[in-house]
Amino acid sequence: MARVTETPADDLLARVRFDDRGLVTAVAQQWDSGEVLMVAWMDAEALRLTLTSGRATYWSRSRQSLWVKGDTSGHVQHVREVRLDCDGDTVLVKVDQVGGACHTGDRTCFDADRLVTA
Repeated sequence: MARVTETPADDLLARVRFDDRGLVTAVAQQWDSGEVLMVAWMDAEALRLTLTSGRATYWSRSRQSLWVKGDTSGHVQHVREVRLDCDGDTVLVKVDQVGGACHTGDRTCFDADRLVTA
C-alpha cells in the first residue's frame, strides 16, 4: 500500500485548536510592513483554501459561509505566509493587501480609535 505523505498544509491543520464552533481566530497582517489589517474567523476549509490557493479565505459568522477576501470588493489578499501561534488557537496570515482590508474601505480595521497610554 502506498504511503500518504502529509503536506505542510495538513501538518498545520492538524495542530490548529479550533473552538467549539469549529473556528479559529485569523489575524491578517501586511507581509512587508507588519501593519495589522483585520481580524476574522476561519474554519478548517477556509484555512485549507488559504494555504493551498494563495488567496485569503475566511468564514463569515453572519452569513454562515466561506468568503474569499476581494471576490466582491476587489480588495484582494494575496497570501505570503501563514503562521500558527504557540497555543494553536490563532492564525497569522501575512498578506499582500490590494486596496482596503476593512469592510468600510479603509486600509485597516484599526484606524477608527487610537488609545494612547502613558
